[in-house]
Amino acid sequence: MLQNKTWNQNTIKNGNKSLVLETIMNHSPISRADIAEKTGLNKGTVSSQVNELLDEDLIYEKGPGKSSGGRKPVMLLFNEVAGYSIGIDIGVNYILGILTDLKGNVCKESSLVFKELTFEEIKQKLFEIVDFLASSAPSNRYGIVGIGIGVPGATDKNGQVLLAPNLGWENVDLKSIMEEKYDCPVIIENEANAGAYGEKKFGAGADDIIYVSVGVGIGVGLILNGELYRGNNGFSGEMGHMTIETNGTKCRCGNNGCWELYASEQALMNNSGHFGIEYANEDNILEKMVNLAVEGDKEAMKLFETIGDYLGIGIINIINSFNPQQVIIGNRMADAKKWIEQPLLKRVNKHVLWFQQNHLQISFSELSAHSTALGVAAFSIEYFFKIHSHSFA
Repeated sequence: MLQNKTWNQNTIKNGNKSLVLETIMNHSPISRADIAEKTGLNKGTVSSQVNELLDEDLIYEKGPGKSSGGRKPVMLLFNEVAGYSIGIDIGVNYILGILTDLKGNVCKESSLVFKELTFEEIKQKLFEIVDFLASSAPSNRYGIVGIGIGVPGATDKNGQVLLAPNLGWENVDLKSIMEEKYDCPVIIENEANAGAYGEKKFGAGADDIIYVSVGVGIGVGLILNGELYRGNNGFSGEMGHMTIETNGTKCRCGNNGCWELYASEQALMNNSGHFGIEYANEDNILEKMVNLAVEGDKEAMKLFETIGDYLGIGIINIINSFNPQQVIIGNRMADAKKWIEQPLLKRVNKHVLWFQQNHLQISFSELSAHSTALGVAAFSIEYFFKIHSHSFA
């Protein structure tokens, strides 16, 4: 009985501390009295939790704020540089890594493009990027609090990459490999799920967001009622493989006519010969094609417009299924927004059910290609606070 009582007291205490820290993070600078008012906790509880957070370097005090008549209050601020997180977006032909503070501000980034590397080769490049970012972090109390990695494929709840068809990965335990090397918590997530979360936290912030990640493949992340929707086993959003051409080209997944064959970088690869670009020798075809379109190449522009139209077809199906507030197109193909956007909107406006169009916003990501890396960095930061609210009990 005594054990249960202790557990309950610790749970309440941890909950109070998390609440106080979250209030300081969201309203910094803030006084102890204002924390009590916002949280409904009594002043003694707030004071003891604040003292613990000060001892843990997660917050700090700053000179007096404005007085409402009595003594000027001491203000409390969140110490976002008490630790750092690393967010990695592994694409089919690129790796993007960022170092963020505990508030998600990007402090350093590193990226590279590649073509058809083995898992071992990608792993070595991943190590190089993580080593660089970790060594770039300023001296701090908690060091690298976690590493988040977004991958273009199905991941389970234990961080196993079950299938990433465009990378040729199957049953890869990337989490264990990374945790063994770096001795810190590692979170593995589907890149579109992470991108959707990055948009929710740092971008649009709507409660119903469909994030369409368009790179070499297409992934879809769903924020429904303000929460990331992962599905029964964590495999939601595999919409790049919905059929949009019944007698279409064979896809690597085994089906025919998959959406991503017509509306992603794969469409550029399949048509690169028309532009005198030898894809076999090219690791960044998107950049080449964007440059051609910028220079006024009508065929390149037309190809992007066709891709925009096909993107619209898939997005219509998604809108009619989920009735979202916002659809956000992100990842590298967003670089071609100038030529993709109008054909996409024209297709959607013409064919989506009329009542689905009320208050619907379709936009390209303002976070550019950083949505996924920011999302997984945020997952790592949140996990750090979760485990520390218990370990500091």
